[in-house]
Parts: sequence; structure tokens; C-alpha cells
Amino acid sequence: MSDFQDWMGATQARMEKALAEQLPTAHSIPHRLHAAMRYSALGGGKRIRPLLTFAAGELTDAPEERLTVAATAVEMIHVYSLVHDDLPCMDDDVLRRGRPTCHVEFDEATALLVGDALQARAFEILSAPGLAEPARQLEMLHLLAHASGSQGMAGGQAIDLDSVGKTLSQPELELMHALKTGALIRAAVLLGALCGAPLETVARERLDRFAKRAGLLFQVVDDILDCTASTATLGKTAGKDEAADKPTYVSLLGLEAAKRYAETLCGDALDALSGFGARARRLTELADYICHRHF
Repeated sequence: MSDFQDWMGATQARMEKALAEQLPTAHSIPHRLHAAMRYSALGGGKRIRPLLTFAAGELTDAPEERLTVAATAVEMIHVYSLVHDDLPCMDDDVLRRGRPTCHVEFDEATALLVGDALQARAFEILSAPGLAEPARQLEMLHLLAHASGSQGMAGGQAIDLDSVGKTLSQPELELMHALKTGALIRAAVLLGALCGAPLETVARERLDRFAKRAGLLFQVVDDILDCTASTATLGKTAGKDEAADKPTYVSLLGLEAAKRYAETLCGDALDALSGFGARARRLTELADYICHRHF
């Protein structure tokens, strides 16, 4: 476990450095926008998606430099989604990663532009010439774009907003979260593998299955923590989903059944990795970490 913690800490530090280098400086014009971008992206977060990118890269012997670019792009998309998600027109939250949300620290218009600019910057760095052979780089761009759009993260958020006060069936709830949360987690995993040598079809299918189960697992655990962890532990407002009358796995299944379902999803994810052997060590450790964080 200490080895995993060391790897995770080193990767998180690498990502902090990469984000700091890839974001515009706060001294460059427009100052306020760039300061808000750096405020939102730096100095916090577990960097789960970049960790998954680096872990998946071990399956294909991907070079660290390429993984860093892909992971940075994924994290910029994730941060943009958090900034927009916290806006009054969305979830209207005032706390993120233990600090005031972007629109509270700056203002709503700036927060809207922060999300727009982070999204654009993600695709700018992922499309820079020379990252990979053209066909592979185009595949990476397509994967991230699809995961971010109306059939991915944005679409899931739209369903989430439309579902307030409603009771969803488990398949409906899983579809919503496969888009809102799972799509970007899946993209993070597959981008990591795409940074290295090609996988055979069967291996890629197994990795895709892992990524999908890991994405759903993350959301189930998130729903559990929203009910069981404190605001100080989460770094965001605890109990907000219940207060907003949003459908969650806890409201649908009950707390103990949701915990059992998380364990089932973790088992499914680990089973998908069984054919990769020692190369999947970090992905295996991350699945266990996602499943058992704080509960």
C-alpha cells in the first residue's frame, strides 16, 4: 500500500506541475480569467482521471511525456465540468475541493468563461503536432470529444437536471451516470492505453469493460459518501443530493445495498483486468482505492 501511495503521490505531483505549465500565467492578459483558471485547476483534487490514464499506460508501455499530455487534457475537461456544475444555474454549490467555488471566488461570468477556456485548452494541447502518429492522435481527440459532449458528460448532466424530484429505475440511473461521470473516466483509461502500443481487440474490449465498471463504481461510491462523509472530508457540501431531491444509488437501493453494489462493481472491474497480469497492477490498486475511499 505504501508503494501505491508513493506512486499516487508522485503522479499527482507530476500532474500539478504539468497543469501549472500548461495553463496561462496569471500575469498574462486577460489577468482575471487566467487567475480563475489556475485557481480552479491547481492545488486540490485527487486527480483520479489522470491516475487512471497513467495506470492504463502501463499496459501498453506508453511514454511518460505522452501520458502527461493526455492526462492533463482529461483533467482540464474534468475541472471545466466542475466549474460549470457548481454554477447557480446547475447545482448552485459554494464549496469545491475545500475552497469557495470559482463563481463565488470570482463571479458567474468569469466562471462560465473559465469552463469554456479550459475545454478549449484541453483540445489545444491534445492536438499539438507530434504527440502521436496522426491516425492515433485523431482517435484520441475523437474519444475525448465524444466523452465530453451530448452523448457523454454534457448529456448526462442534462439528464441529471431533468431528473430532480423524479424516481428513476436502476437502468435509467446507470445510463445517466454512464454519461455524466463514466464517459470521462472511460476516456481517461482508453486514452492512457492509446498513448502506447496498440492493444489486440480482445484486450481492448476487456479494458473498456474495466473502464465502464470503474466509472459506475466511482459514482456509486460518490453517492454513498454524499450520505456518510462530512463536508470537511469531501471538500464539497455533503448531503446536497438528498437536499436537492436528486435520484442516487442510496435513494434507490438503500445505503447498505449501495455498498454491496459497489463491491460487486469493483469485483467486475478487477475481473476484467485478469488477463493483463502484472501490467494491470496500478489499475487494480486504483479500482480498490475508488471502491474503499473513506468508507
